[in-house]
Amino acid sequence: MSHGEARTGVAADDWESHWSSFSAATERNPAQAFRRRLVLALLAAHGPPQRYLDIGSGQGDLAGAVADRWPEAEVAGIDFSRRGVEIAARKVSAARFRQFDLLSGELPLPGYQGWATQATCSEVLEHVDEPETLLASARRWLAPGALLVVTVPGGPISAFDRHIGHRCHYTMADLSTLLTCAGFDVLESGGAGFPFFNVYRRTVIARGDRLVADVDAAQGVSLLARAAMAVFDRLLAASPTRGQRGWQLYAVARLR
Repeated sequence: MSHGEARTGVAADDWESHWSSFSAATERNPAQAFRRRLVLALLAAHGPPQRYLDIGSGQGDLAGAVADRWPEAEVAGIDFSRRGVEIAARKVSAARFRQFDLLSGELPLPGYQGWATQATCSEVLEHVDEPETLLASARRWLAPGALLVVTVPGGPISAFDRHIGHRCHYTMADLSTLLTCAGFDVLESGGAGFPFFNVYRRTVIARGDRLVADVDAAQGVSLLARAAMAVFDRLLAASPTRGQRGWQLYAVARLR
């Protein structure tokens, strides 16, 4: 694996328990809100979505933001996690969510072969050992010439990142190469959010293993974590969604 900073020796992800443990913290996470703003801006720059697919839809927040922004669009999401799909379906009635393993080698679900005209894959590739295989499988869900917006983390890996299964963090060059090899033409790439996104990430790294307990739903999100999230929510709301030095990496690509 050559994608940025790699990690080894971590057990397989358990997203069923992750969503149960961290769903509340994810909703409060200022980085998630910043990513939604980033992705919406990147999609909007290329025209309103028609048939939008969220690849790795998690608990549905991004798909919900797309449905709210473009109510005329057809919106769908796929995710490996049954628990994530259940949460998403309850949150976003305007979208269709399905459980699907893109690494299984199976064909798309009925009606979804070549379906999406626009798609996102946000904070997914760092969680898989075979991102090339995932993207090759995802291609089958996309219409010819479909637009794909990807976000991945850059910068150092934190203890919390390892806890939730990050295999690696990327560089812009790694991300562009991965997409090109998967059959996409990269239209734009960069690193958003400088300087405050980087400061946020350094805070997460400095907190170390203690952050896992800070945001565990069973114990309740700690007062310290809530205060930090509130501060960074304001800072990231004013951060740029374009750039080269931010640790929130992004790329816009078109299927060949």
